[in-house]
Amino acid sequence: MTRYGLVCLLLGSLSWSQATSSRSTSGTQQPDTLITSSSKATVSDLNQQAETSNVGPDRPVITIRGLCDTDSADKAAASDCKTVISQAQFEKVIAAIQLDMTARVRREFALRYANALVLTKKAEQMGLDKGANYEEQMKLARIDVLSRELKKVIQEKVLQISDKDIEDYYHNNTVRFEKAELDRIYIPKTYQLPMSSDKKLTGANRQELSQESEQTIKVEAENIRARAVAGGDFTKLQADAYHAAGIKNATFNTSISVRRTSLPSNQVSVMDLKPGEVSSVLADPKEYVIYKMKSKNTLALDQAREEIRAILSTQRMQDEMRRIQDSASLSLDESYFVGSLPESGMKLSESTKAAATLHSGDPNQ
Repeated sequence: MTRYGLVCLLLGSLSWSQATSSRSTSGTQQPDTLITSSSKATVSDLNQQAETSNVGPDRPVITIRGLCDTDSADKAAASDCKTVISQAQFEKVIAAIQLDMTARVRREFALRYANALVLTKKAEQMGLDKGANYEEQMKLARIDVLSRELKKVIQEKVLQISDKDIEDYYHNNTVRFEKAELDRIYIPKTYQLPMSSDKKLTGANRQELSQESEQTIKVEAENIRARAVAGGDFTKLQADAYHAAGIKNATFNTSISVRRTSLPSNQVSVMDLKPGEVSSVLADPKEYVIYKMKSKNTLALDQAREEIRAILSTQRMQDEMRRIQDSASLSLDESYFVGSLPESGMKLSESTKAAATLHSGDPNQ
């Protein structure tokens, strides 16, 4: 929805240009141009068309009364003219911006679009479509439209993935589609103090206690793992782990289903466990984790087909965009762009990443 305002204003200008062109080149209205008129005779024809073409692509779906293609000194004539947009014309506008719309959203877009046409006509009357500022903005709009159209064409191309491509990826990356049923125990690294006790501690005391409790919890984690290896019940072990960390009345479920790709990098090794095996104590920033393998299987090709299609299309899109961007290099005058990019003479794909980092809000930049 945030795109609609800008899209409407851009397309509104283009639509009025089309309408003016069609009136100057032909005495009859074509179905692929906006229908505009400032004469009473033509208004009558439009009204008749609206009455007879009430179904199908030629039916009027937007009528803007008082919006004229040409200025008129006759206020009566100006108030009697109108701009009519057919279903086919409006759907071409929607298709041009590649938006899937529900009926409610389509209606809202139609209101915005019509309002943009009215604003555009007023801007033309004020001469705002003249001058250097307007020309520069149109150049930027052209760049934006063409870059989006290129991405659309590339997207359509990379989506053309054969069954063989999918099958080859599946057989070459079978481990990616492994799915495991695991038991898991979380053990918080630090002891959770009661609220009343925590308020009485100074910063130094709190830090010292945190370090001591982490050492104690680490020993407790190893004890819990030993009990797990000995066949201990994971639900009971998880409850004991929370109790050791000072957590009361916690709800938990130790049974999980995971894919290799969904695990943190330092925990992927659990996918190599055999059924019944228990992992070592794995350290995360805030907790220790212990896993036990219950069962493991691999998704069938048909189950993984759409996922593979998405993976391949994303990879090919990235590769194609990188190839285009790397065909050119970027060099900036750093005395002007202070701190804009980490270095000059880089590939455009690298500069795009640098710009994204600068605008990500990273406080370290």
